[in-house]
Amino acid sequence: MNLAEYSQYDGLGLAELVKRRKLNAKEVARLFLAGVEKVNPHINAIIEIYAERVEALDDRVVSEGPFAGVPFLMKDLGATEKWKRQEMGSRLMKGHVADKDSFLTTRFREAGLILLGRTTTPEFGLANTTESVLTGATRNPWNLEMLAGGSSGGAAASVASGILPVAHASDGGGSIRIPASACGLVGLKPSRGRVTQGPDFGERLAGMVQEFVVSRSVRDSAAMLDAVSQPGDGDPFIILQPARPYAQEVNAPTGKLRIAWTTQSWQPGTIVHPEVIECVNRVATQCEVLGHVVVEASPIFDYEEYVHALCVAWGFGFDAAIDATATTMRRQINEETFEPVTLSYYDYAKHLTAAHVVMADRVFNKLRRTFGQFFEQCDVLLTPTLAQPPEPLGKYAQTRTDLDFVGYWRLSDETAMYLPPFNVTGQPAISLPLGQTTSGLPIGVQLVARFGEEHTLIRLASALEQAMPWRDRVPPVHVSR
Repeated sequence: MNLAEYSQYDGLGLAELVKRRKLNAKEVARLFLAGVEKVNPHINAIIEIYAERVEALDDRVVSEGPFAGVPFLMKDLGATEKWKRQEMGSRLMKGHVADKDSFLTTRFREAGLILLGRTTTPEFGLANTTESVLTGATRNPWNLEMLAGGSSGGAAASVASGILPVAHASDGGGSIRIPASACGLVGLKPSRGRVTQGPDFGERLAGMVQEFVVSRSVRDSAAMLDAVSQPGDGDPFIILQPARPYAQEVNAPTGKLRIAWTTQSWQPGTIVHPEVIECVNRVATQCEVLGHVVVEASPIFDYEEYVHALCVAWGFGFDAAIDATATTMRRQINEETFEPVTLSYYDYAKHLTAAHVVMADRVFNKLRRTFGQFFEQCDVLLTPTLAQPPEPLGKYAQTRTDLDFVGYWRLSDETAMYLPPFNVTGQPAISLPLGQTTSGLPIGVQLVARFGEEHTLIRLASALEQAMPWRDRVPPVHVSR
């Protein structure tokens, strides 16, 4: 098998070849390494590979997991692998080695995935782009001058360029959905509590962070959710479990859904790109063709109080965590270890009080109630994923010196405004690559369901995957080219 053939398979497709012994895990892993060598110098998405693991693979052994023998990359932030570096895109963390496997890492292995390296992330995952002083800029395979999205941009660029079919990602304010949109992938953010964050964390960022993957197909995301969504020992709460496996929801009948859609800007004064609006309109029309009831409608909320609460939730406790990390790493917190925006974030966190947290909690409760009432009237909300197509590198870099943390967040929210509210509400949301600009850049469309109803998203997403297929779209920088 050559790289062009290899890159045509999604994760389940590769696993089927391994299980049928058409290929063995070592041969698949060698194709992965060849893809890294061919493409990564152009996109800078992978910061470390574990080549020694490839030759150590026993080609006689086939895992029972659904992704048996499939290469996999861990994001350099979030779930950890014991004795492997996790530097979080920061010079402060350079050389840091994890002391344990996260529960999620164990789930990935049990699914049959072969963990073969780490992907880039911006410093502490704060940015809409994956650029850092430590590892440089990750470039979009569709246009190397454009950002790949953040903070899971290394994962998304690796998958989009054909190096592998699925990779670890995480989302505290859009960090799965942003790069999925920018790179033309499927990016599902599960419901709050669906995927365990143990053992080191119960929840992070007031429950806003969820970890999962980016992929090329809806069925890979569904099967992966089955593989990793079991509760972990000591989790703070156990979310209602699905009635049947998510894999069975792929191409299952959706019934007649009530779908609300909007391209209205949620940040006052911000413009949504005309080609993004056109794409959402096309998807809304397609949903009507599929037999759903489609109505233009949008939740209404106080943006100003929401964005201030969001900054508080992100900031509170960051300074304490960083102070402890600096002590462990025996480094100072200054311009030599922190990028300017991150340093402003640290200073902002230093001035937060318990009163700020109480205020933020009240605002978040109000937002959840508002969105909860809205979803009494609809089953799914359809929005742009990003208000703009992929933008040039540098715009959202944390090396900017002209913005403080709150100003930087506002700038980032100009394009990502549709995403963080669902980290606050905990609802599942998925970005699908359902459009392209006239210049060939991907446009993602977001679908949001009620809390705990990932099955609704998978059913509708798989129907749209058939009606508006993206499988044959290949970026200019790709292992097959």
